[in-house]
Amino acid sequence: QVQLVESGGGLVQAGDSLRLSCAASGATFTWYGMGWFRQAPGKEREFVAVINWDGSRIYYADSVKGRFTISRDTAKNAVYLQMNNLKPEDTAVYYCVSDKADVGSWPFSSCGTSSNCGIDYWGKGSLVTVSS
Repeated sequence: QVQLVESGGGLVQAGDSLRLSCAASGATFTWYGMGWFRQAPGKEREFVAVINWDGSRIYYADSVKGRFTISRDTAKNAVYLQMNNLKPEDTAVYYCVSDKADVGSWPFSSCGTSSNCGIDYWGKGSLVTVSS
């Protein structure tokens, strides 16, 4: 059974930093893309970042570019999201995701309130709240 488990969310103030972690189990994710989506209250799920299997290809949403950094440890089946200079509009549930599709074909936009966005595997999410 495939599992993605997020950790590291919490309540911070604007300008602070947080690091999200995701541990994957139940499958060999070595060749899979891994990434993050988020969903703010009352809004659609939206793409945040993705990294391919060897870290050579990374994509970010424009809204987080320059502030967030995605990385992975393939040996540990783990992916991380370092979030700096957080803003109140970053408040959302952050989901760790993974899929075997080429990362260039991932949906780099919003994809509905309950859709899986065409991505195979989702964690349960970790809440990040940024106060102003």
